[in-house]
Amino acid sequence: MHMLYNSPSYIVVQFDVPLPHNLTDTIDPAMALRREGFEIVDKFTRKEIFIEGALAQQFQEGVESLIDLGPDVEDLEDFIGLYAQLGQQPVVMH
Repeated sequence: MHMLYNSPSYIVVQFDVPLPHNLTDTIDPAMALRREGFEIVDKFTRKEIFIEGALAQQFQEGVESLIDLGPDVEDLEDFIGLYAQLGQQPVVMH
């Protein structure tokens, strides 16, 4: 888990959960389940979404494109907001 972005509006965390070492010898890595993706938390609406697969790839490519263009914070916030608005899961503290 890596925190990639934290602003007054959003938090973006990247998840890459590797296989336990004791399973890597017995399971074909191509067939193994992995939980990779991004969690985006909207601090104002107090909702979050976990994106993975093609949507996560699209998100990552979009962020990389923005970085290459040298965006300002507002551009990045707007882009993250497009994905954050998909969030339906309320953020709950345990």
